[in-house]
Amino acid sequence: MFSTAVLRPGDEGYETELAGFQTGFVRRPAIVVAARGTEDVRTGVTYAAEAGLPVRIQATGHGTPGPVDGGVLINTRRMDGVRIDAVARTARVGAGVRWGQVVAAAAEHGLAPLNGSAPGVGAVSYTLGGGLGILAREFGYAADHVRSMEIVMADAVPRNVTAESDPELFWALCGGGHGFGVVTAMEIGLVSVARIYGGSLVFDAGLVDRALEVWLDWTAGLPDELTSSMAVVQFPDLPVVPEPMRGRWTASVRVACTGDAADGERLVAPLREIGPALADSLREMPYTESHTIHSDPDFPHAYSGDGAMLRDLDLASAREVLRLTGPDAPAMSVVQINHLGGAPARARANAVPFREARYLVRMLNPLQDGTGTGVVEALQARVFGVLEPLTLGRSVNFAFGRGSRTQGLHEPETQKRLAVLRSVHDPANLFRAQG
Repeated sequence: MFSTAVLRPGDEGYETELAGFQTGFVRRPAIVVAARGTEDVRTGVTYAAEAGLPVRIQATGHGTPGPVDGGVLINTRRMDGVRIDAVARTARVGAGVRWGQVVAAAAEHGLAPLNGSAPGVGAVSYTLGGGLGILAREFGYAADHVRSMEIVMADAVPRNVTAESDPELFWALCGGGHGFGVVTAMEIGLVSVARIYGGSLVFDAGLVDRALEVWLDWTAGLPDELTSSMAVVQFPDLPVVPEPMRGRWTASVRVACTGDAADGERLVAPLREIGPALADSLREMPYTESHTIHSDPDFPHAYSGDGAMLRDLDLASAREVLRLTGPDAPAMSVVQINHLGGAPARARANAVPFREARYLVRMLNPLQDGTGTGVVEALQARVFGVLEPLTLGRSVNFAFGRGSRTQGLHEPETQKRLAVLRSVHDPANLFRAQG
């Protein structure tokens, strides 16, 4: 029935096939389909439908695919083809493609995708959730640049979905998250960016509060060509941490600008007045080095996280968040505040939610050194409780908790519209969309 490897618990390679970037949550599917192409996906979905089993999808395993115990997990990481059309400025990416592959392939033609900060993240899954990238304020969400999607839905029939062929389904797939089927490939638009000005300024504990105040004030007057964020973290005193930050509580301001070095230096001048930096990597760079702006961890580990899309962010609330997550916090926390507005705020015919948000606060907690999920969940509840009066909803691409809770990921009307579409296209709830 299957033309590819199908693994069950106890089979050699089963555990390897389950392994992903997120190691904090155990999954025990009855069957893992190591898909090599659309036909393998179609066969896996057919098998699951006939057996009445839930289906989940994994490419890189950065997120949490939701409950799949006793079900079917379709691993798409081998479907990793990338094809660039330089004339049309598009890329066709397979379900298992990572952003680093797309960046490298597009750069050969002086182009760039609307990727995120980590090259190891899967391009398809990221885009299904909207995709807030390092150039978002100028170009919008990754989902805003989708041209078409190839998908196998609950009836196991492959479809090519465009805004013209099925506008309602296309609307849902671009920003609606998962739960409609297995997207086997997508065509995305590219932008003419070969070089950027970017990097980070890292400030020690004594300047964290000053950096926060200056950065929040600075973001009020920025042009759309500059996208920035601030990350505040108490680093452990471990060899894996770069020496300047090891054991320190730091604030890191990250910048990406499509202007040249002169434009960038003029715009970041107020940040340099904060005080002496522990580290300064601001420079003009080829876009292929853009991942160095955030230098996200590239090794698998256990973590839990969530995000709040905010209508605004005042200094007092931001300070309280940093107090709760600072050196005295019961668990290590990485807090990142993304400046929004610009292109993300412009209406598009897709399901990307909360476009009016001005900031996104993301909180990630490594699950390490005996730190239990209960401690982390309690801390997250306190932090997001502080932000609740400012909160529009949650971040689709940053819901890294246990299970598959979807409440608050979209506006109520969008949530209802998505639910109706799922009931039409997946009446047996094969993909186990949650309310």
